[in-house]
Parts: sequence; structure tokens; C-alpha cells
Amino acid sequence: MAILTATKLSQSFGAYDVFGEVSLSVANDDKIGLVGPNGIGKTTLLLLLAGLSTPASGVVHRARGKRLGYLPQESAEAFNERQHSVYEEMLTIFADLRRDESRLRRMEAEIATGDDSDEMMARYGAALEQFELAGGYEYEVQIKQVMQGLGFGREDWQLSLDHLSGGQKTRVLLGRLLLEKPDLLILDEPTNHLDVEAVEWLESVLRIWEGAVVLVSHDRYFLDRVVNTIWEMNGQDIEVFRGNYSAYVEQREARRVDRQRLFQDRVERLEKELDYIRRNIAGQRTQMAKGKLSRISRELDAIQRGGLESVEGKSWSQISNSLGGSRRHSMSVAEAAEAINSLRSPNKHQRSFSVNLRKAERSGKIVLRSSQLTVGYPGKILFVADDFELHRLECAALIGANGTGKTTFLRTIMGQLSPLTGEIKQGASLEIGYFAQAHEQLNVENTVIEEFTRHHAMLVAEARQYLARYLFQSDDIFKPVRLLSGGERGRLALAILALEGANFLLLDEPTNHLDIPAQEMLQTVLENFEGTILLVTHDRYLVDRLASQLWLLENGRLKIFEGTYQEYVAERERQAALRKEVVTKNNDMARQLKSVARARDNQNRKRVAHLELVEKEIGQRESDLKEIGQLLQQASEAKEIDKIQSLSLEYAAAESQLEEMLREWEELAREHSLAG
Repeated sequence: MAILTATKLSQSFGAYDVFGEVSLSVANDDKIGLVGPNGIGKTTLLLLLAGLSTPASGVVHRARGKRLGYLPQESAEAFNERQHSVYEEMLTIFADLRRDESRLRRMEAEIATGDDSDEMMARYGAALEQFELAGGYEYEVQIKQVMQGLGFGREDWQLSLDHLSGGQKTRVLLGRLLLEKPDLLILDEPTNHLDVEAVEWLESVLRIWEGAVVLVSHDRYFLDRVVNTIWEMNGQDIEVFRGNYSAYVEQREARRVDRQRLFQDRVERLEKELDYIRRNIAGQRTQMAKGKLSRISRELDAIQRGGLESVEGKSWSQISNSLGGSRRHSMSVAEAAEAINSLRSPNKHQRSFSVNLRKAERSGKIVLRSSQLTVGYPGKILFVADDFELHRLECAALIGANGTGKTTFLRTIMGQLSPLTGEIKQGASLEIGYFAQAHEQLNVENTVIEEFTRHHAMLVAEARQYLARYLFQSDDIFKPVRLLSGGERGRLALAILALEGANFLLLDEPTNHLDIPAQEMLQTVLENFEGTILLVTHDRYLVDRLASQLWLLENGRLKIFEGTYQEYVAERERQAALRKEVVTKNNDMARQLKSVARARDNQNRKRVAHLELVEKEIGQRESDLKEIGQLLQQASEAKEIDKIQSLSLEYAAAESQLEEMLREWEELAREHSLAG
């Protein structure tokens, strides 16, 4: 069942049409990833689906009673009127539950003061059951899980909302949505402002999310782990693919190949028929040739009006009927030839830049080697490294949290900083190419073309042609570097790097600010690079595709994992399962020991009670013996033979019982002493 449908949805801004007559539906359990180049209209579509923007035409329908939650890409203006803390903001979601909780406390107080009537107890029982079913005993745990999952430590819980950064506000909004649990989540770049650990936590939440999700993300690994459908925006259209991101890439290529094959087959058939027409239009088979010309005229006319898809799989009569009375006259042979030559492939070309790394000299087999290496600054150690050796054609991915020393490590490799201890050696015939995350190697006062020609001297016309491949066209090349966006600076840095002829690439976050088509293009270039790569990135998809080993930087130590990212994730999950198993066993053992201790305590209490009882009975028997002895003495003095005999027997029995009790007491006392 569809939770949301969009019918013939169009949006435009002035004379610019963003997209037209798009029809979509979202099922209750859909997890949809919306992909496409930057500027194609993804955020515009999300706003329309969320009901926060009005379409130029078309309608969006949400199923009755279904709740929707929307996360914008940036939230700097959120919470401006609110003074309470992050934790208090989360508590507002459960205002009804907290009112019910207060009501229960009042009822408990009344019961404690004596109002325990049947009516009161019934009302209390019903209210308690309703509170429990609504999650009254769970909401504080849920808040804690969400806060910790999104990277808010305990010290952040009391931060005032009006003092948060834009990124922190976005995380708070995301947390609110996850706790509110709407039927449809619409998320615009939800992984922005999250570290890898928080992204992985969000993946685990969304994978089991009981409602529907529509999201935009440039994180391809995130899309792979979360979504089951891809909507691809391309020009005016949206194409639907079933499966995650990797499945989408395969299907997209298969569809592209099929469309191209069908297009080529159609063009070849039309050209063959036109050749027949040319050869026979004035000969004995002129009627047949004219008939063929009429048919291909109708077909070409339909293609010109509705595109190739308007005739795909249709018969001549269907094509003719689709034209109706508006069909124009039959084309001439020359017109038909021109129409065939003007046909273009149905595969849409996405505007993206093109990188071609200049071929480099071959390096030595060993590219980089370390020994007892410590990296940092005088007076501040960042990390100690396990010894490593990187060989030609290998790709190592350096993975670690922000601030752990990754960029400092790259500067140490390039010789800009000296190791604090140990050494790091470069191999023979190395030409290093460095892509800096902050692009600090760029002179921000230069224009694009000035900065490019500062690194690579060439004629202006030649430089203009080269920079156009990186989407710097027309007057873009005269824009000052300081005015470039992060993505534009990245493209300029790549344009410079591509011509350096490097055989060892040091890449610091190369996919930052790149849309998915650009990421795919860069990935393909690096996969075909005939050199060695050291990659610093949060792009797990890129790491998964390129890295042959991982350099893991955490807790002040660089550890080497020989294997791919998938193997690392599998090993990490195995270790986590082992730790969980150990914790479970320890908890089970603790419970067993506690149970044994409780049983032993029970036995000790019973033993002490029994000991006290025996002692009491011993005292009673001693009193009985004393009393019988006195009676026996009196009977002897009175020479009452019958009494003397009966009392003697009674005394002997009591004495025997006392001896038995004393033996029992000694045994119990010994056991108690051993147990204690």
C-alpha cells in the first residue's frame, strides 16, 4: 500500500524547468535513495514530497492518518526561539507520557496515605497498564540510545539549543525524528555532520525502520546498507531501480547497453530501408519503395515528437494511430536521410568532469617503509605506528577520527615534518602527487586560469580547453579562487594533480563536495591508475573498491590490517561477537555465582536457625534434668519407691535426649564453622 503518491509533478523557477510530470509512489516499507548530480533538483523534489513547497503542476497525496518527518540539509536557523537544553528538547517528544507518569505518582501518593479503595486500585491498575504499553518505562532509554548514537556525549546533553552549531542542530533534529517515529522519513543528506561511528549507528537504525524512508545522500556505502530502491534524477525524468546502490549501478549499465543496442538496431534498420528506397524509388518497385518511405516517415515523425520511447515495441498501425490526424506528409528521401542522421542515443549524458592522469614513470617495488615511527609535533605525540611496508600498485586507506593526525602523517611522509622518533623511507624513483583536503596549496588570490598555469605552463587557449573538462567553462576560468565553492576548488586541485605525472598519490578526502557521478568518475580513474595510492577518506565505498590494506588510526596507535574493507568489517563484527559472547558468559557466570551465593546464604540462615533451635532445646532438656533430679531427691528422702523408679527412668531418657542434642549441636556448629 502506498503511503505517498505524486502524480504528474512539475516544478519550475521562472523560465527554468527543474523537472516535469514526474509520477512516483512510496510504499509503507520502501527505503528509497534519491541520486543525481548536484543542482538537478533533489532537494526541490523532497520539499514537494514533504508538503513544504508548492508544485508548478501536479499533486502529492499522503495516505490518511500517516505522519511525515522531514530533515533539511542544513538547520542553522532551527531552535532559534528555544532556550532549553538538548536533553529537554528530546523530553518534549514524550510530553503525554510524562503527564501520565506524573498522574501515576500522584495516585501512588494517595494510595500511600490510605486511599486504597477498590475503585482507586482499579483506576491505578488501568493507568499503569496503559503507561507501560505506551512505552513509559522505555522512553528515557530510547533518548539515551539516540543521543549516544548521534555522537552526543553526556557532557553535551545540557547544552543550550541556541548555543549549538548548525551541524549540532541538524543532529538534534535527526534525533527528534527518530524518536517521533513518523510513518515516512524524508531525509536530505542525513550523514552530514556525522562521524563514521554515528553513520554506522544510523545505518543500523534505518535498516530495521518500520516505516518508509526517502533520502538523499552522497554516501554510496550508506545507500548500499540502507536502501532497497533507487530513484535516479536525470534531466526532466526520474528512473526507478530496485535494489541498493551497487545493484543500481549494475542495472543502470545493463539498461544503458540495452538502450544503445536497440538504438543502433533501429538506426541500422532505417538506413537499410532508406538504401532500398533510394535504389528502387524510380524503378520497377517504385510502389513498394514509396510504401516503405511512408512508413519510415511516420516512424521518424513519431520519434521527433515523442522520442525513441514513443515507438519502442509498437507496430506500424500503433505508431500511425498515435499520430492521429496530426500526421504530416510523407518525407522525401533527403528529409528521411537527414532525420535518421539527427537521431541521438536515448542514453542521457550527465554533466560531469573528466580526469585523465598523466602517465608516470614506474617506481621501485617498495614505495614506503617505516621503522619504530612516532608522529606528532615537539611536545605532542599524535600516534605511534606499527612498522609498515607499502608496495608498488597497492592502495592503503588511512582511517581514523578527525584530529587523530592523518594530515600530519601525510606531511611527515612528504618530508614537510620530521618524525618524533624512528624513520620513514621513500622508495626509488618516486614522484609524489598530493591532494590536500583544505586545498591550501591553491593561491586564493589568483583566478582559476592563473592558478592552473602557475603549476602547468601552457597557452591560454590550451588551458581553457583543458579546464573545460573539469567544468570550468566560459568566464568561470576568470573567477578568483577565493570565490570558488568547495567542490570547485576540489576540481581545480584535481586538474592540477592530473598533469603532475605522479606514481604515488597522497589523497586527503578527494571525494569531499563531489556529487555521486563525480565520485564514480574519480573512482574509475583511481581503479585504473598504474601507481600506488595512500588514501585518507571517510568515503567507505571508495575504500571498499580501492584499498588492499587498511591503516587504522585510533587510541594513539597506527595498526595495519592486511585485507580489504569488507574483510575488515567482517573481522570487526567477529571480534564484536566474541566480546559479546565473553560478556554474556561472564554475566551468566555472575548470575550463577550469585545464585549459588544466595543458596549458600539460605542454607547458612537455615543452619543458624536450626542451631539456635537445638541450643534452645538443649537448654530445655538441661532444665528438665535439673527439675527431675530435684524430684528424684525428694522421692529418695521420702522413700517413695514407685516414684524413684519412674523418675529414674524419666531422668535417664532426658539425659539420653540431651546427649543426642549435644552431638547434633556439635555437628551443626562444625558445619557452620566450615561454611563461614
